[in-house]
Amino acid sequence: MSTPSSPLRQRITKVSYPYVAKLHAAPKLTLPGITLLLALVGVFAPVQVGVPALVLLALLLGWLAFLSWPAVTTGPRFLRIFTILVILLFGVSRIAAG
Repeated sequence: MSTPSSPLRQRITKVSYPYVAKLHAAPKLTLPGITLLLALVGVFAPVQVGVPALVLLALLLGWLAFLSWPAVTTGPRFLRIFTILVILLFGVSRIAAG
């Protein structure tokens, strides 16, 4: 039995569909490659470049988590939220360290 989704979820899913389709059609390592690139830039680049890369990474993971939210159980949901929070906290720590 499926649960009704909110109008916001339906709208975001509809707008996201072309991008998800392009990612699905891309080579298999495209998304992991983008994720790895953003993470490495976020960790090793100067703060002015690294923090925006970490924010982009958190937004990408947040978007994917939002889209997959109804299909996952509590454990994976917690892990996705935790991962995004760790990335954002690392960005804040990079700003604080200057």
